[in-house]
Amino acid sequence: MTAPAFHLDTIVDVLKTIAEPTRLRILKLLSETDLTVSELTGVLGQSQPRVSRHLKLMLDARLIKRQQEGSWALFRLSRDAASDVLVQELLGRIDESDETIRRDGERLEEVKQKRREKASSYFSRNAASWDEIRSHHVADKLVEEALIALIGDKPVRYMLDLGTGTGRILELFSGLYQYGIGVDSNREMLNVARANLDAAGVRNAEVRLGDVYNLPIVRNGFDLVTVHQVLHYLDDPAAAIRQAARALRPGGRLVIVDFAPHHLDYLRDEHAHQRLGFADTDMEGWFREAELEPGSSRALAAGKSAADQLTVKIWVAQDPRIEIADEEETTQSPLEYVA
Repeated sequence: MTAPAFHLDTIVDVLKTIAEPTRLRILKLLSETDLTVSELTGVLGQSQPRVSRHLKLMLDARLIKRQQEGSWALFRLSRDAASDVLVQELLGRIDESDETIRRDGERLEEVKQKRREKASSYFSRNAASWDEIRSHHVADKLVEEALIALIGDKPVRYMLDLGTGTGRILELFSGLYQYGIGVDSNREMLNVARANLDAAGVRNAEVRLGDVYNLPIVRNGFDLVTVHQVLHYLDDPAAAIRQAARALRPGGRLVIVDFAPHHLDYLRDEHAHQRLGFADTDMEGWFREAELEPGSSRALAAGKSAADQLTVKIWVAQDPRIEIADEEETTQSPLEYVA
């Protein structure tokens, strides 16, 4: 891919904005992970008002983005900005052995460690529930292998994972997409996902607080959308599928992983399952209502005859529209945050 050319004013504006040690340090930190103001102040050893002023200048210059999650505000690089190539080029030339950069890195690692500890605590409180459900179906490893086989290894630009949970699907396909976004309505699960993605070294993905019925992303932007073990928690799966379909760009694929119909009623009361699995006919009907073309599917039975075993199903659908050449140059970037 040919490196983009920039107007002189763009280059000057970028250089003027980041030509200050603290702002350059902030950009370096945000290239590693999303951070709150309080986390940045802790790493930088500066007051919150001062850090906030630097952040505002970079927000105004569209070098970074702000995402609100309840009472939290997270900051990240604007990887979709026209100036991002310039920023990445400069960040890539920073000497990692520089004393200030090295110290920032050590303090950032402390922030990440606190996140991991918090995530581990949340996991510990819920592990028994998740492990019980897992005991009724095939191993996650086999599901992931089947998922990889169905999706294939052709690279994609943008991937969206709905109900991202632990971030595992984003981690699994991090080598496939150029940039990925995970959406979840549970803030604690987002903390888990961030900690897991940080630990796995995944730098080309972000996670966002959002509702699957009202996605915080632009339409027609994603080559691949995944919905892994989410639909059975929803009272209106068809509406969620319609939202997922709107996120697809022409020719994009939607991949759903969930359970085939079953009769384990206790999952409703004890694990908040709204639906006891999905029939192929229902899923195909919802795909067509969302103007998607149903594709291949696969069933993964537990291999046991007991009535309490669950069959995992994977369904694939495709947006039948044909993409127009150069269309992406005239549409909003899929990385833009939609409130």
